[in-house]
Amino acid sequence: MTDAPPASERKRVWTTPAGVALCAEADIPDPGSRGFVLQIGEAFFHGFVVRKGGEVAGYVDRCPHQGFPLAVELDRYLVPDGSLILCSWHGAVFEPLSGACVGGPCAGARLTPWPVAAAGGIIRTA
Repeated sequence: MTDAPPASERKRVWTTPAGVALCAEADIPDPGSRGFVLQIGEAFFHGFVVRKGGEVAGYVDRCPHQGFPLAVELDRYLVPDGSLILCSWHGAVFEPLSGACVGGPCAGARLTPWPVAAAGGIIRTA
């Protein structure tokens, strides 16, 4: 039996195959967000989905400022009123449906999109 490598040594991937069911659309409040970790072969993908105004958008869970995951608390990607995505580490804020950074240390940058779509009440990778 072998021990799994520490999280810091696990391989990361930045894309996922299309058609993977993530959750029911109703599982994410509107506005709301939810993080996902998918195992792709021997590597792991970290992303999150935002739901706002009946639309969904997905992003790689990595801030363009320094590459850290955005949330320090599970599924807490949005500011309390749900109007913006917040990087909890350095305070960068992003538009929820475009991923554009509108304030903070990476203003003008964008989150890396993760293609997702909602159909038939299910959110899937696209």
